[in-house]
Formats: sequence, structure tokens, C-alpha cells
Amino acid sequence: QVQLVESGGGSVQAGGSLGLSCAASGYTYSRYYMGWFRQASGKEREGVAVIYRSGYTTGADSVKGRFTISRDNAKNTLYLQMNSLKPEDTAMYYCAAAVGACGLSKGKYNYWGQGTQVTVSS
Repeated sequence: QVQLVESGGGSVQAGGSLGLSCAASGYTYSRYYMGWFRQASGKEREGVAVIYRSGYTTGADSVKGRFTISRDNAKNTLYLQMNSLKPEDTAMYYCAAAVGACGLSKGKYNYWGQGTQVTVSS
């Protein structure tokens, strides 16, 4: 049974930092493409950053230079380091796993976590 469990969310002031983790189990983690997505209240879920099996990363323009995605295949864990946070980063953050390379296209991800809330105050 595939499980993705996010942690590390919380409240922070604008300009601050938070680090998110996503623990994966129930499948061969290293074979999957992994991504972080977020969904603000009243908005659609959007892609934040993805990391391929090779370690290649890409992300949304809105977070480039501020957010860093990484993975530790030995620990079956995905990370998202978020710096210089802005109020518009406030959202529920989800990690997701995909069998094939699909970038930030949320519809192609096979597994999803339950999410962790990030709130940035001005």
C-alpha cells in the first residue's frame, strides 16, 4: 500500500523559512518522479516543484530562487526547503509520486499525500 506522509508545515512571518518533508512507503521510491503541489483556499491545485529520478529539478516561476526540492532515496524521503516566504505562498502543500515524467501536470501523478498547511503572515 502506497503511503505519502507530509510534515513540517506551520505558520511563519513573511521573509521566513520552512522545510517540508514527505515520507514515502509501499513502493520503490527511487523509481518514481516526485513533486510538490499546493492549493490555496478557493484556488486550483498547482505545481510547485518536481524532481526526476535522475535528480533533475524544475519548478514554478513563482518559487524559483526561493524554494528547493530534493530527495533522499536511501531514506525514501522528499524535501522542500522554502525560503523568503511570502503571504501568497499560504496553502496546503501536497507531495505526489508519478511513474513517468510529467513535470508539473498534477493529473498525471499516481499517488498523493494528505497535505500539510503552510501559513505566511505579513
